[in-house]
Amino acid sequence: MPATVIKPTTARRSATAKSTPTNGRADNVSRAYEELRSLIVWGQLPPGARIAERAVADRLGLSRTPIRSALHRLQQEGFVASAGRGTDQRLIVAPLTSDDGQEVFLLVGHLEGLAARTAANLPKASRTDLVRRLRAINRELASETRKQVGITRIFDLDMEFHRVYVEHAAGPRVVTLHQAIKPQTERYVRLYVSALLDELPKSVKEHEVIASAIARGDATGAQRAVETNWRNAASRLGRVIAEHGERGLWHSWNAAALPKQTRRA
Repeated sequence: MPATVIKPTTARRSATAKSTPTNGRADNVSRAYEELRSLIVWGQLPPGARIAERAVADRLGLSRTPIRSALHRLQQEGFVASAGRGTDQRLIVAPLTSDDGQEVFLLVGHLEGLAARTAANLPKASRTDLVRRLRAINRELASETRKQVGITRIFDLDMEFHRVYVEHAAGPRVVTLHQAIKPQTERYVRLYVSALLDELPKSVKEHEVIASAIARGDATGAQRAVETNWRNAASRLGRVIAEHGERGLWHSWNAAALPKQTRRA
């Protein structure tokens, strides 16, 4: 989903005017990175889509230097890939493949497993409050899953369930790694969520196992439950991809399709 354009306040403009050129370049790189990653995660830049540096710079109203830096970071994180050789080499949105999906899901499972282990070691009062929030989210997820009418809401609730215990308990390094990798799972889930709807009741039950382990302070059980949830999700994803096909391996895309952004100074 394209980032919303928000006009800066007077204070913001004043602060911007006083910032150094170096800070300005860093801000431009961050903005380009965030907007491009959002377009990729939400599928508005589809898997396999060609990314033309000049076209992106024109659409975002930036020079090519911050765009190049943002694309380099996105390539390091697996959102962007290089295709072709020699003079035909170009950047594309990374395809969604079964092997990549399995790897990403298992990595996130290990990171969230560490967070759940830490959550289970919290003082009882803190655990009780956390588990109350987790179960409230999971009940709503179960209700929405039975209705099967609000796919976006179902997706958001599933993501929120995991985000709550990660942000509540994980250390800063785990949170940083999680924030870098988790959006890559979102690409898969957003694209295949309608095909995964029938599997969601299984995920709801697995969430309750996680909450129960945290509630009783079972660190090993909580970690194992989270890793099992993601391992099962990876298997479910693999079956869906096998049925519906991998995306982006042969996709041809014109850079002009990039949604136009309001040019900013």
